Amino acid sequence: MNTKDIFPKGQKAPAYFTGDAWVEMLITDVATYDLMSYNVTFAPGSRNYWHQHSQGQLLLCTSGEGYYQEKGKPAQLLKAGDVVEIKPKVIHWHGATAHSEFVHVGITPKASINQVTWLEPVNDEEYASNI
Repeated sequence: MNTKDIFPKGQKAPAYFTGDAWVEMLITDVATYDLMSYNVTFAPGSRNYWHQHSQGQLLLCTSGEGYYQEKGKPAQLLKAGDVVEIKPKVIHWHGATAHSEFVHVGITPKASINQVTWLEPVNDEEYASNI
């Protein structure tokens, strides 16, 4: 493990990502805590699709540089130490900048009722408008 990596990189993300990304689940007893927590590593230029969480999501940025964007708003540049509080049902995406890996810990509260709705990919034009 690289000294900059706090948590394991995990397994290759199977779906809903453009580019390479890896996910490591951090909480194993979801039923007791009613939340999910996961480490996500994005290769440079990778990002997830537009999506929303019925009960919201939290991002704790741990290394690299990335973006967070809500539909209809400009993207925010993210760096290690940033925290993003995503309100319920807000359509958004997050991922790495074109020149940096990006790692965040995601937290899904109220996991037993928090539904994720995946939408379309963030196209190259939308992504490039942030550079």
